[in-house]
Amino acid sequence: MQFSFFIAQRYFQLKAKKNLIHRIGLVSFMSIGVSTMALLLVLSVFNGLEGLIGSLFRSFDPDIKITLKKGKTFALDASLRQQIETTQGVFKVVDVLEDNALLRYREHQAIIKLKGVSEEFLHQSRLEPFIRQGSFKLKQGAECFAVLGSGVQYALSVPLSNQFCTLQVFYPRNMKDGTLLPQQLYRCKNIRPGSVFAVEKQFDESYVIVPIDFAASLMGMENKGTALEIQVADGFSIDQVQQTLKLFVPDCFQVLNSNEQQATLMQAIHIERLFVFVTFSFILLVASLNIFFILSMLVLEKRKDVAVLYTLGATPGDIRGIFLIEGLLIALNGAAVGMAAAWGLSWLQQTFGLVSLGAQTSLVDAYPIKRKVSDFVYTAIGVVLMTLIAAHRPAQLAAKIKVRIHL
Repeated sequence: MQFSFFIAQRYFQLKAKKNLIHRIGLVSFMSIGVSTMALLLVLSVFNGLEGLIGSLFRSFDPDIKITLKKGKTFALDASLRQQIETTQGVFKVVDVLEDNALLRYREHQAIIKLKGVSEEFLHQSRLEPFIRQGSFKLKQGAECFAVLGSGVQYALSVPLSNQFCTLQVFYPRNMKDGTLLPQQLYRCKNIRPGSVFAVEKQFDESYVIVPIDFAASLMGMENKGTALEIQVADGFSIDQVQQTLKLFVPDCFQVLNSNEQQATLMQAIHIERLFVFVTFSFILLVASLNIFFILSMLVLEKRKDVAVLYTLGATPGDIRGIFLIEGLLIALNGAAVGMAAAWGLSWLQQTFGLVSLGAQTSLVDAYPIKRKVSDFVYTAIGVVLMTLIAAHRPAQLAAKIKVRIHL
């Protein structure tokens, strides 16, 4: 193998003859470099977008969420809650009662998701950085306040400065057959808007957060909840705490981490990322076909050299190794240049934000980007495999060259 590498390296470094083979070799080198760079840059952008979306959803979603596998509401069990609170790694536990409701402000109305939360929700400080107007509070004395999504505020034209008009929240009753009076079909309660948050469109346009006792009174579901939201303490693994909770939480509940709470979205991102990787891998495969052609032409040009090597004691395995290594040298050097360029460009984008998203309403000015060593490793493995496939046939032909004919 050392002999084959020495000869292949000589062929790779030979630049005296500016012939067609040399120029095709440069084209192969550049095409693999550019393809590798493009693949890694696109994967880095997907990593950045995935991280950005994940951080936005984690700003609203809890670290761990406990909900029923079947059904909507359950009785809040004080003993279960205490057992969860005393679990190592659990920082806060929030009781949640959530359902759809009708929200009306003056002549405007909209269907919203009313999320009643216990007082611990304020202490998590998860949503506080995203408050755009007002003061982040749910109660002041005996008075309750609602935290509106910015989309809900816009749809209903709710000014926080108006102290005279309140929000009206309507929720249907569970009525028996034969009820005809409209006022008996629903419950209605008033609440004052206290603040507005802006996290992500999905939440901003649908959620209104209120105290859980207000929601329970409106829905007629005292001492009931739809979920328990858990914040994990700093320094503890979310997955480890999740597995601990699963050991004693009853089987009728499911314990979900942040990614599992948005499983459909995360799965869509991973599938899209996989398709991008496969697409660019095909582009790399096309670029690797250049190696097939250059090695085929190199075999024809070096027939006499191969014959001489045979007379000096080289084996067919040595000859195959020369052309396989030659192809790998072209591909790996091109891939190395592409990786270095991708690393440098991604650093520039990450540091200076060269490519803008072009939308004034976006949460970030430039495309987010995140480099992963695994992407570089998998890309290098892919380049090696495709190069070996492309170089296999020319290497086989070189090993079958007849010594008598070419000496």
